[in-house]
Amino acid sequence: MHRILSRELGAGKVLVGEELVEPYARDESGLGAFLPECVVLAGSREEVSLVLRLAAEHRVPVTPRGLGTGMTGGALAVNGGIVLSTERMSRILEIDRDDMIAVVEPGVVLGHFQDVVESQGLFYPPDPASLAMCSIGGNVAENAGGPRAFKYGVTREYVLGLEVALMGGELLRMGRRTVKGVTGYDVVAAFVGSEGTFGVTTEVTVKLIPLPQGVATMLGVFRTMGDAGEAISAILHRGFRPRALELLDRMAIDHVRPKALYRFPEWAEAVALVELDGDPEGLEASMLRCAAACEEKGAVEVLVAKDEKERRQIWQARRIVSSSLRDAHPSKIAEDICVPRGRIPEMLRRATRIGDKYDLPVATYGHAGDGNLHVNILVDEDRRRPSVMARVENALAELFRDTLELRGTLSGEHGIGLAKKKYMPLEQPPPLIEWQKRLKRLWDPMDLLNPGKIFP
Repeated sequence: MHRILSRELGAGKVLVGEELVEPYARDESGLGAFLPECVVLAGSREEVSLVLRLAAEHRVPVTPRGLGTGMTGGALAVNGGIVLSTERMSRILEIDRDDMIAVVEPGVVLGHFQDVVESQGLFYPPDPASLAMCSIGGNVAENAGGPRAFKYGVTREYVLGLEVALMGGELLRMGRRTVKGVTGYDVVAAFVGSEGTFGVTTEVTVKLIPLPQGVATMLGVFRTMGDAGEAISAILHRGFRPRALELLDRMAIDHVRPKALYRFPEWAEAVALVELDGDPEGLEASMLRCAAACEEKGAVEVLVAKDEKERRQIWQARRIVSSSLRDAHPSKIAEDICVPRGRIPEMLRRATRIGDKYDLPVATYGHAGDGNLHVNILVDEDRRRPSVMARVENALAELFRDTLELRGTLSGEHGIGLAKKKYMPLEQPPPLIEWQKRLKRLWDPMDLLNPGKIFP
């Protein structure tokens, strides 16, 4: 197949051989390496279309790939075949300040895009932790969220239109450029979060909003997780809607302490990060009221950032949690369960008990505003040993069962991919799974596009 692709696409667009394709055989999930036959570095919609036409003709599976920052194995070529990378499709095609929309190619790095639109007084809120290295196409595939999702929503709320290439090569435009629109089915919403199983994104039209004129950030340090939970509830019950409301437990704090610019006290059991935005005139008073709520609920230390430097110091501690855990442990299984906000304290207690039961350290942090918790099971032994694998699998199954018992969901923002597909029947009944499989077959009848993902 790679010879046909090389002939059609030309030199430098098709990578062959273990050394060249190996970087595309992994992602951030830690699920191992799956070597494809070849990797195509597509540079245009026409090249994406060509690859999908030839793959369909020769019945070769295709795995779409952004920049490989996914956490559930969505970009792993589990059936071999072709990895189709859109990393070279990295142009910002249009920013319309009057209509407040932008049109981008899928390989645009999110952090770069945000910098560009903010320089023009506009704002694109979705902000997964990997924003400095993830692509907008990948965000669309996974319906990415992030800390600001509590106030502003996730990627789906900002995608107005898509151009996609379907298996067989057909290019299809869907959606609109207007903020409102109810013509026909919302096919765009179905594609956002479909994890590359329906089609390959070649162009994205997104909604922008005015850039908030002021931002205020605060850190509350607590002796107990219960106090932190009560403080968060108090802030919300007083009518505030923070754009970020983050929570770290003791294990997460201990891992970032050596690298954090802010010096966490040794006794800290929980940390709440609160960020407001809006009118600068009322922002300081609002943040002081949030700080007072934290103190009333037991915060022993409260730091309200005085300037941008202190804001960055506070956020730096939050941004490095995942990498700090990975640096300290040979294996880190990062889950992103979501529970109703009022069940967060109970979920944290259950996660700790599961870790103790299976002798696996657990570190939890995440988005307290919408109940999206990143529960990290930390493994210091050889994960490939059968006894270790069994403990990990039992811990994960119990974690997911507890999540659903508390009326939560298996994934808040990472997707299902390869990592969680066997757990899907815990949350969804067989008829619903079968209807989703039928929808997949409608777009991809031969099951060649990102096969082996989502469904058991």
